[in-house]
Amino acid sequence: MTWTLSCSACHTPRESLDNATTCAACGQPLFASYAPVPRDHTFPARWDMWRYAAWLPLHVGEAPVTLGEGLTPLIDAPALAQSLGVRRLRIKDESQNPTGSFKARGMSATVTRAKGDKVPGLVVPTAGNAGAALAAYAAAAGIPVRVFAPKTTPRPILDTIDAMGAQLVRIDGHIGDAGKMAAAYAAESGWRPVATLREPYRVEGMKTMGFELAEQCDWSLPDVVVYPTGGGEGTVGIWKAINELKNSGWLAEHTKQPQYVVAQSAGCAPIARAFNAGADHADPWIDPETYASGLRVPTPLGDRILLRILRETQGHAASVSDDTMRIATRQLAEHTGIDAAPEGGCALAVLRDLVSAGKVSRDADVVVFNTGVGASYRS
Repeated sequence: MTWTLSCSACHTPRESLDNATTCAACGQPLFASYAPVPRDHTFPARWDMWRYAAWLPLHVGEAPVTLGEGLTPLIDAPALAQSLGVRRLRIKDESQNPTGSFKARGMSATVTRAKGDKVPGLVVPTAGNAGAALAAYAAAAGIPVRVFAPKTTPRPILDTIDAMGAQLVRIDGHIGDAGKMAAAYAAESGWRPVATLREPYRVEGMKTMGFELAEQCDWSLPDVVVYPTGGGEGTVGIWKAINELKNSGWLAEHTKQPQYVVAQSAGCAPIARAFNAGADHADPWIDPETYASGLRVPTPLGDRILLRILRETQGHAASVSDDTMRIATRQLAEHTGIDAAPEGGCALAVLRDLVSAGKVSRDADVVVFNTGVGASYRS
């Protein structure tokens, strides 16, 4: 065994790696921990996220389930930086992952563990991209999968899920309703549920964004990271990666975590509402509505971790309307050539508002994450 599991909140250790879900003591997400990776470690000569296997849940001699995910570009956007009035702006373009989104990273890690554990099947609720990614990686691993998705999920994403041979169940309602159905099916079938932060391995794949960001910045960090947020595993993963790099001595001693910004839609903004109210948890968002399906998550399990991260790093959480998001998404595409998803536009629009309000310094070096491809939202 090369890692251990413990609670992200109460730190209660979990003795076994088998069938890990959430903490038995308090119900919060479990985190994996690893021995420090020495600074003279040589990365393997491979060009996917498994370059960072020393920090990932992979047993010695085990082969990961991979489709070439990760190592996405970090693209300078000087015209957008000038427009927003910040010193430097770069876009980390996750649309170039398999199935067109950052979700590929998490599913590569969790399907690798599922294959190693010889699970009979996998089940997930999805607002879209997670289902497409799971369908692809489960197909590559030869594991059956069932996906519960709202009927309002963009048609191209549903078509991808179907094309990969997954059992696709279209439901009325939102991802919270899909989550209840997925949990019930997992209990009935014995298949492993892999919803966001309800098992410990998806976030391990997500954290490779943090490793890449640091390496692409020559083992330094930007001042600000803006992440469009539904379930929250992207921001949590990056923060976790930076802590692991610091603990292993890969970053200079004085290096601080970036200032994190959570970007949400005004039609579903539980984290932004809780942050601005000074709360330590987010109440469920009633009747979530936004065309950015990845942001339509009314009850994120990672709420407490996200709020803690924001306060620890003097970060912010804010939301914008869908109309504002549409304009910003087009601006992002026109100024960079990136076919951005609306979630990427949301991040850009929130950044613009925070710079205007003086909450993000105009002297900042900022990285905005575009989490998916715009084509997935066009039918």
